[in-house]
Amino acid sequence: MNFRLKGRHSVILMSVRPNSPYRDEVREGGTVLIYEGHDVAKTQGISDPKLLDQPMTSNRGALTENGKFHRAAQHFKSGDKGPDIVQVYEKIKEGIWADNGFFHLVDSWVENDGVRNVCKFKLVAIESVSDVAAAEEMSNNIVERSRIIPTHVKLEVWKRDGGKCVTCGATDELHFDHILPFSKGGTSLKAENVQLLCVRHNLGKSAKIQ
Repeated sequence: MNFRLKGRHSVILMSVRPNSPYRDEVREGGTVLIYEGHDVAKTQGISDPKLLDQPMTSNRGALTENGKFHRAAQHFKSGDKGPDIVQVYEKIKEGIWADNGFFHLVDSWVENDGVRNVCKFKLVAIESVSDVAAAEEMSNNIVERSRIIPTHVKLEVWKRDGGKCVTCGATDELHFDHILPFSKGGTSLKAENVQLLCVRHNLGKSAKIQ
């Protein structure tokens, strides 16, 4: 997790695979993500970070990434600022990451998982945008929510399309694209409405129905 990467929007990497080291969850039909914070770094003297509370501050008192995300979420809840924009990437299989789009960071808390205290962050999906600056301008406005494409659908589409853009055959910078856009009633829940497009053809399509 990287808070306001390069001074702009934040980025997190998630996974809901059975062997994932963190307990991320997708809820409410794919519109809400519950993201677990990061463990203390595995350094000399720390053999198993999973036995230690996830830190909000470093030994020197500076905020960790967990602490930065928590502070931003609590400032939003108190009405001091709009929600932070977070871009979410999901690991769907070894070496393959999918862009799940932009989210608003709306809540955070600490809970005990039976062994230690972990940080939890609630993010709500917003409509995908091709321009990050436009996404950041939306942070103080109400926007339409989008839906995460389930992991099993992504895996089915990846296998069906052979890991290539269906338009040009490119194998890099691939996006999972709704054939009938979600904003126009298209489903995220069936592989028949999802295809692989390279970034050039995906951005060129935008929200047009082809």
